[in-house]
Amino acid sequence: MSRDAVVAKRYAKALFELASEGGKVSEVEAELKLIAETLQRDPSIEKFLSLPSVAPVGKIAALKASFGEAVSPLVFDTLQLVISRGRQTIIGEVYEAYTKIAGDTLGQAHAIVYTAKQLSDDELAGVAAHFSSVTGKKIIAEQIVEPALLGGLQVRIGDRLYDGSLSGKLDRLSKTLNSKAL
Repeated sequence: MSRDAVVAKRYAKALFELASEGGKVSEVEAELKLIAETLQRDPSIEKFLSLPSVAPVGKIAALKASFGEAVSPLVFDTLQLVISRGRQTIIGEVYEAYTKIAGDTLGQAHAIVYTAKQLSDDELAGVAAHFSSVTGKKIIAEQIVEPALLGGLQVRIGDRLYDGSLSGKLDRLSKTLNSKAL
């Protein structure tokens, strides 16, 4: 585990403890997700936060102007602490660590469901229910359409991938046939 991951986990754990005291675990998670996704979508923001010529106060003011009321004081204070200590590069890792800590504590897990075509809400709920029984945790599913799968689906829960896609089956078949041909 890298040093940044260890530091991000510490921030996430402290933030989780404060959020759970206030009964705002899911709200904080949603706010962190908003921030992490915004930074991932717009690399110019991350570049701005990494500029040594901009003082931490300027970076914090820019984030306050950008996110305004969408972020609670608890999350904003954490961001302020991270940036003032020059660790703005770990914001995404703080979100990931927070999600894992919250999920483990609350018996939940996030799943990314990759499919070749859009699933209905009922179908996605059925996939979540199936994997809830497999993992023993409440699954919160998010879908991403990936036409290259051809059919079927892939489900990523944490660092585990369940591959029931047609492209995955074809790859496995190809490897089996190639190994027997040698």
